[in-house]
Amino acid sequence: MRFEIMHLDDVDGTPVDTTVVDAASVNQIVQQAAAIGQRLWIRPADTPAS
Repeated sequence: MRFEIMHLDDVDGTPVDTTVVDAASVNQIVQQAAAIGQRLWIRPADTPAS
């Protein structure tokens, strides 16, 4: 499964950048963001129908 991770602006909460990662990478990104107080929005990435 893949997830879309959006880094959010500290002031108004708007998305600053977006990254699509696999499930194994989500924990590492969350830990890094928590260490510096960065806000994230994580949701399942859209995948094309197969």
